[in-house]
Amino acid sequence: MRYREFKRTLDILVSSTGLAALSPLMLLTAIAIKVESDGPVIFRQKRIGLSGKTFWMFKFRSMCVGAEKGGVYEKKGDSRVTATGRIIRAVSIDELPQFINILRGDMSIIGPRPVLTYHPWPLEKYTPEQMKRFSVRPGVTGWAQVNGRKEAKWEKRIEYDVEYVERMSLEFDMRILFMTVLRVFTARGNLNTGETAEGGNMSRRSSSPGCERCKK
Repeated sequence: MRYREFKRTLDILVSSTGLAALSPLMLLTAIAIKVESDGPVIFRQKRIGLSGKTFWMFKFRSMCVGAEKGGVYEKKGDSRVTATGRIIRAVSIDELPQFINILRGDMSIIGPRPVLTYHPWPLEKYTPEQMKRFSVRPGVTGWAQVNGRKEAKWEKRIEYDVEYVERMSLEFDMRILFMTVLRVFTARGNLNTGETAEGGNMSRRSSSPGCERCKK
């Protein structure tokens, strides 16, 4: 069996086990989000996945309702992030609903992080070399995330993504997973900085009046 086929089997086993084992934590997280602010518990966002096809990626909502009107990325001291949101973002609990994306076949545990449909640029703007990142399922974490994560410029992130596709193996995935755990515990690189954040906020920059609606 080729690793790509084995990887899919491994993804199903890990994500189903993860959902079962972490269901109490996910339930508590959902309750905390609902108690603190109005709005849905799950935040859905359209992303580009395997072969350039779009899908809805799931996360626990960590910002107030309507926050995207003020830009899609969090910056230091961002007032749109709820108190619960700061906690679940710090330890990546907000990403746990992506186990469902994995079971649906949208994502993998390890792979290039799924990008927005319009940022860093539309699909047709990627070069043939950069398009290689879409030849595998996107991941909850990946090679770019453990090499600078949100501190790296987009061109460099995509270089890491392409490198991952070319080097993909069980050993490489285990290395990325181990490095991810270390980064989660140290909370390194979990905020967009400089042009990385600006690029994502340019197309939707405005005030975010929807934030007022999430207050109890």
